Amino acid sequence: MKIETKLDINLSAFNGKTIAVLGLGKSGLPAANALKKFGANILAWDDDVSQRNAAKKQGLPLVDLNNIDMKEVSLMLLSPGIPLAYPSPHPVVNKAKIAGCEIVCDIEILARAEPNAFFVGITGTNGKSTTTALIGHLLNRLGKKAVVGGNIGQPALTLSSMGESGIYVLEISSYQLELLSSATFNLSVLLNISPDHIDRHGSMEGYISAKRRIFSHTSKTIGAIIGVDDTICRDIHKDLSGGETPVIAISAERPICSGVYVEKGWLVDDRYKSKCRIIDLSKVERLPGLHNAQNTAAAYAAVSLILKEDETKLQEVADSISDFPGLEHRQELIAKTNGCRFINDSKATNANATARALECNNNIIWIAGGRAKEGGIEELTSYFSKILHVFLIGESAIEFAKTLEGKAPYSFSGDLIKATEKAIDLAIKEDRPCVVLLSPACSSFDQFPDFETRGKTFRDTVKNLLGNRP
Repeated sequence: MKIETKLDINLSAFNGKTIAVLGLGKSGLPAANALKKFGANILAWDDDVSQRNAAKKQGLPLVDLNNIDMKEVSLMLLSPGIPLAYPSPHPVVNKAKIAGCEIVCDIEILARAEPNAFFVGITGTNGKSTTTALIGHLLNRLGKKAVVGGNIGQPALTLSSMGESGIYVLEISSYQLELLSSATFNLSVLLNISPDHIDRHGSMEGYISAKRRIFSHTSKTIGAIIGVDDTICRDIHKDLSGGETPVIAISAERPICSGVYVEKGWLVDDRYKSKCRIIDLSKVERLPGLHNAQNTAAAYAAVSLILKEDETKLQEVADSISDFPGLEHRQELIAKTNGCRFINDSKATNANATARALECNNNIIWIAGGRAKEGGIEELTSYFSKILHVFLIGESAIEFAKTLEGKAPYSFSGDLIKATEKAIDLAIKEDRPCVVLLSPACSSFDQFPDFETRGKTFRDTVKNLLGNRP
């Protein structure tokens, strides 16, 4: 059997260039190391001393970017978590702008280093991680050479080199889209847009503008996939339709002429002479609910374009959808006991994402809270009748309690481990099937560094507590 070795992305084009790296976290640190390996002169900095210490241990030169002349810098690599404009730009960002220094993220550098590879970009307020993972899964199952990364999984510059024959399937956040200046996606996917990250984009209009940037460069595009189940994306689809390249509408809610949609549980492709029923999604256990129907429609449409709409492959695509293993931290079933299911939905960092988990379940023991997004959980009130009890955690607890008052029983737990303990105690007393659901509707940053750590804490706590019970 032939064993393929990982090929590093060739960053020799940056040899000898002075590159400032601001932010040494998940994407910044590996990017700095990769560029240094290929001869770039790295000036690395992070306001967090622990991140600086981690970089120092790896041999990266630390330079306080607040104290340098940015005119000496060829390029600044900015971690997406650091404000570019709102609520106020980081002081080093201001310095770079004044000096005329280009500011980019690691995905822009990847695109410049791999100009002959095929790039699929996926964005949207919700569902982009599942859709990205599903597209990668389908392409690899169908014999294509594809790798998944970006805002999900591996950072961009730690991925394998794909070359001319390979495909990068990249989840792109609105923060990353702001930092792309020339990157072109051969295929762009926009799933949906609902209010999120308003503080980082200044307004809803600013957030929409950031999302639309995924369609900014079209020199190599083979098409676009746009969800039309919300008004904003319907307008974007209308704006982009009618050009030379296909713009495919997808929907989980209604039939779409010449589009891909879900009808009576079936994924339907209406782009051929006769409508093709692809797969009964009600039988795909790892992709429950309308939101996953939208994700699946988008992934299927994207893969069909890459396969040049080869009708002979449609059954293979359907089979590959069926064996998708699901996504970690997104409605991840982690345990079952005594008729109770335990679901880790830590990736639900806003109310709209949590709505999708509440919609799919009944008799819910809900763990919610963290650092609240604008609007809190007001939009979830229609689901409160499904809830047995809510255990509130984090900074948002008092705010969420006001919304729940008189509509669903709740109690304050403080932190996730205590909430999980209490949720298990309640679930064991239940004489009907129920669900213990971690779906915070909040960011994790009040108590955890990221949603992954939050989800892992929940998973480990559940397994530890259940394992210790008779």
